[in-house]
Amino acid sequence: MARLRSRRRRGGGFGRWMARLMLLVLAWLAGVAGWIVWVGHRDDARPADAIIVLGAAAYDARPSPVFEERIRHGLNLYRAGYAPVLLFTGGYGTGARFAESQVARRYAVRHGIPEEAILIETSSRTTLQNLLQARELMRQRDLHSAIIVSDPLHMSRALRLCRHLGIEAAGSPTPSTRFRSFQTQWRFLLQEVYFFHRDLVARLA
Repeated sequence: MARLRSRRRRGGGFGRWMARLMLLVLAWLAGVAGWIVWVGHRDDARPADAIIVLGAAAYDARPSPVFEERIRHGLNLYRAGYAPVLLFTGGYGTGARFAESQVARRYAVRHGIPEEAILIETSSRTTLQNLLQARELMRQRDLHSAIIVSDPLHMSRALRLCRHLGIEAAGSPTPSTRFRSFQTQWRFLLQEVYFFHRDLVARLA
């Protein structure tokens, strides 16, 4: 009987330990998610050498609604005098005739931005590649600081990668993101929480 009580106590202790561990994990995940949301609601735009607009999907010669909002915000920052250069990133999607950055440049020129104020790269497919290519263009033209334009929930990862790559950057999330419904925002947030931990493991490794 004493042994049975001892086993029950050990089993109860293990259960309590697991419950506490689960609470800690949930608190950590909530903290990470809260940080991503907080960063995405901060607009730290300040004078810089370039405005980097991160790529998103394009439909042939037209930007997707998500990409269009990023482009429009970049154009607004340029017109407000934050930087003399617009740098559009994004390569070719599968079977695409035009790179995302080419679509963005066409959109910008049609909306009155001079071509000489626009830089593009056409080889990137991911956020990391966007920023690697942008960094190389900046180096070639002696540009040292940038404003990063993307969707709010994407901003934390973009700025984290900028720090890792040595890009002096401030974030300016799109005020009119197309990720408006609870379902799309929740899915986007879960994706960014995953990328936070993936990047953390990669750095530790």
